[in-house]
Amino acid sequence: MGDAIRHDLLAKAETVVVKVGTNVLADSKGSLDRARMQSLADQLARLRSTGKRVVLVSSGAIGAGVGRLNLGKRPTDLPHLQACAAVGQCALMQVYQECLTPHGIAAAQILLTAGDFDNRARYLNARHTIMMLFEYGCLPIINENDTVSVAEIKFGDNDQLAAMVANLLQAPLLILLTNVDGLYTGDPRSDPSAKLVATVPHIDRAITEMAGTTKSVLGTGGMKSKLRAARLATAAGGAVIMANGSTDGILDAITEGKPVGTLFLAHGEGLSARRRWLGFTARPQGVFRLDAGARKAVEQSGKSLLPVGVVTVEGTFRKGEVVSLCDADGVEFARGLTNYSSADAERIRGLATDQIERAVGKLPYVEMIHRDNLAVVG
Repeated sequence: MGDAIRHDLLAKAETVVVKVGTNVLADSKGSLDRARMQSLADQLARLRSTGKRVVLVSSGAIGAGVGRLNLGKRPTDLPHLQACAAVGQCALMQVYQECLTPHGIAAAQILLTAGDFDNRARYLNARHTIMMLFEYGCLPIINENDTVSVAEIKFGDNDQLAAMVANLLQAPLLILLTNVDGLYTGDPRSDPSAKLVATVPHIDRAITEMAGTTKSVLGTGGMKSKLRAARLATAAGGAVIMANGSTDGILDAITEGKPVGTLFLAHGEGLSARRRWLGFTARPQGVFRLDAGARKAVEQSGKSLLPVGVVTVEGTFRKGEVVSLCDADGVEFARGLTNYSSADAERIRGLATDQIERAVGKLPYVEMIHRDNLAVVG
């Protein structure tokens, strides 16, 4: 059954996003493993030859910089990390292009920050660029722009970036190549009884509790990070396969539908590109906490959010920015574009329409958030 599901998934996926981690590309000291990168390039070329559009999200710039500068270990302060990224990104792309050249494929570098996904215009520009690169037959290779990223605009790690790219392109399949075979029932490094989970229908609390807390020497993420990325992609209607990128021919095996790694099935409905951006990509700038009636109206009945249902307003934001909709316990269930700034929202929250006009003298919008600008994410 699992094989049939995978074969069907691969057959229908016209666009595939592949993410490869630092520890797949480099040794413990950060030097790029040329043989492994050539193998990856060969497999990506074979995947493209099946007619699929392929995007590679590649970590490794900072790790490669550590190796090129002979530092021995990853720095911890931001200026040194940014310097390593600047040196390492050049080395990383040079090797990728050399590995792709025998296949007649041009590598196309795209460096992004989280701000590129928050801003709708920049988000669409990134999408248009990638689509044009597909037309030219290039392989888009995406990485975080670590040379300029700071804590406020970082994705956190490239697992998150890969999931956001998958949502950007409405890709039916995201492949996470890491240094473990997939999701285990426990940490296999400390629990000899841990077993590989072949298929995950839904990422719930029981699944997230399986994640270990360890990180690698050169990388930034762990299993919890990969599960967050998988949840982001599957909730928006895509599937995710997590597998060991250090295994010879792993991408070929995945492409052939073999039962390797862990398959996370899509459990959210397929969303439009705009709703994927709104609900699963752009970061909320504030929070509306709603009463039970307002949550039901938004979540179950597809209604607009009216001021009367808003109990509290948190954060500082402007009109038109993305805000998170939470219940009284702080559990997020939707996101939307607010018609009011945080200051104006605070003045009218909890008020009925006729009360608003008496309180502030005008009513620019009946809705705090119109239903066309809402996306349920719970």
